[in-house]
Amino acid sequence: MTAFFLKVIPLILAFFFGVFVRQVKLMQKDDASILLKLVLTATLPALALLAIIKVELKLDLLFLPFTAQMVVFMMYGVAFWVGKRLKLPTTTFGSFLVGCMIMNTGFSLPFFVAAFGTEGLVRASLFDLGNVFLIFTFIYYNAIKYGDNCDTCKIDWMKFVKLPPLWGLLIGLAIRITHWQVPEVGINFLELIGQPTSALIMIALGLIFEPKLKRLGAVMLGIILRMGVGLFFGWLLTVVFGIEGMTRTIIIAGSCTPVGFNTVIFANLENMDREFAASMVSISILIALGFLPLIIWLFS
Repeated sequence: MTAFFLKVIPLILAFFFGVFVRQVKLMQKDDASILLKLVLTATLPALALLAIIKVELKLDLLFLPFTAQMVVFMMYGVAFWVGKRLKLPTTTFGSFLVGCMIMNTGFSLPFFVAAFGTEGLVRASLFDLGNVFLIFTFIYYNAIKYGDNCDTCKIDWMKFVKLPPLWGLLIGLAIRITHWQVPEVGINFLELIGQPTSALIMIALGLIFEPKLKRLGAVMLGIILRMGVGLFFGWLLTVVFGIEGMTRTIIIAGSCTPVGFNTVIFANLENMDREFAASMVSISILIALGFLPLIIWLFS
């Protein structure tokens, strides 16, 4: 227990460091997009590639993306039913629905690495593949449907195909299948590039953090659905399919992550309720700083 939380505390401090440097105007909210782009295009693909090369691959890992998709579809059913009964404006309902479905697996990666090392990263990344695929397909469709730009936008499938972390995983799998030995200098390079991933993610989250009080009751209900009901669905899937060990922890903790950043991105893109989306993301991140490490520890 102590060793895990000693690794988690620096991650939480990195988050509040991001909040601090924004407050004293050393960095701005927009700088977060630069940090996250660096993570997406460089550090995370390097870390994913390195993880695939180093860890032992098992057949049960192939099941992980599908469990994430099952959680998303179950969350859709619950959030749609609850959201309709709240009688929210259409654009607010869209942000509520999308926010309940998108799992912020990027937030959870540093915690999984702290708990399980590179093997945890591989499993979490595979779980995230199912989540990401639905983000840019089914969830994006709902953002279009309930936004004000429904006649001007269409789903861009290439967003999924072009994701660098996906290519990091695929290249890593190709290396494992062909049994090619990566030179030591290559391993050292990947370690150097991948090392800042956790710190960059947490600092960027601190820069983005911006809670607002608009429709606070509905915001909190959405967060309870995303994290509380998501936790139940993740646990239920592990029981139904008899999943144990680290994979079980990844599914349960991954299913109760905070509201994903794409909620805000889609709200901006499709003219859904931007303030509502930003509030869901920010407040759920603050809650998850304590909630997610606890869940990982309890189910490990």
